[in-house]
Amino acid sequence: MSIYFDLNLKTQDLFHDKRLFPQKGNPLSVAPMMERTDRHFRYFMRQITRRTLLYTEMITTAAIIHGDRHKLLDFSPAEKPLSLQLGGDNPQELAECALIASDWGYDEINLNVGCPSDRVQNGNFGACLMAQPERVAMAVEAMQKAVNLPITVKHRIGIDDRDSYEDMANFVQIVSQSGCDRFTVHARKAWLNGLSPKENRTIPPLRYEDVYRLKEEFPHLFIEINGGITSLDQVDHHLHFVDGVMIGRAAYDNPYLFATVDRDIYGEEITPPTRQEVVEKMLPYIEEKVKEGVKLHSISRHLLQLFTGQPGTKAWKRYISENAHHEGAGADVIKNALARVEAVFQGVEL
Repeated sequence: MSIYFDLNLKTQDLFHDKRLFPQKGNPLSVAPMMERTDRHFRYFMRQITRRTLLYTEMITTAAIIHGDRHKLLDFSPAEKPLSLQLGGDNPQELAECALIASDWGYDEINLNVGCPSDRVQNGNFGACLMAQPERVAMAVEAMQKAVNLPITVKHRIGIDDRDSYEDMANFVQIVSQSGCDRFTVHARKAWLNGLSPKENRTIPPLRYEDVYRLKEEFPHLFIEINGGITSLDQVDHHLHFVDGVMIGRAAYDNPYLFATVDRDIYGEEITPPTRQEVVEKMLPYIEEKVKEGVKLHSISRHLLQLFTGQPGTKAWKRYISENAHHEGAGADVIKNALARVEAVFQGVEL
């Protein structure tokens, strides 16, 4: 990461600004999200930010070992840096999948210890593994022995009644002894019974202070915070207390939020792309994928929120939603939708 100097910082603040003296790792990422962070969304995000770390959807070890690996794992080189999030609890299977991912060209392997869904619990992985830190440590150690890639863990503040700061610190202490030095903490506990995965993203209260404390007490670890973060002002605030920030739903609901991060967080001397430029950069990709047999809707659904908060967003969403599912639909649908946005700006009715 390039050093980024904020001329408004007071001299004495320089030694407390995480952006100036980062540990090894990426200070900003987009969270892995089921049915959202597929390869088409990731390519789209790369037209907005080149540097932000992106994640796959969670993929189970069983799917990779027994399923269609090309369908599950293929990605465009333009999507890098890219982390594969794995779901599983068997150290040998996780090590096998880590080796496959390394051969595939991924930059990092992330273990899911945060998902609270019933399906995940039935497979004995996700958030329920917070109650088994020794097993997580074994899994991390096995993966590290298999590959020369960073092995990271994404987890919750706690689960059910095991939700004290001390419970979380004990989990991190044990897992870090296996060699893991990057932890992404969703700053909410998870109720494994009684709340749906959606409710677990909103109902348990956020406890940012616990994550800050974790960084204070484990200064040698890279601690990333996740949960309820919706603006770059919030990102800037958190980076004074932790090493990294992960944004989830806000990245999908307002992807253009990331347009300035390569300049403002990574210190690149660039001009952020306009929304129109992002659309134009997507057109060759859409044309290529449609020729390969990909349905336009599989790509265009990720573009719907690009003009969030802007004049013309309703026209953009309406035209794509009404036309992308038609047989043979291609890049022309996106071009026509963009024309409708521009018409709104010009006060012209199409």
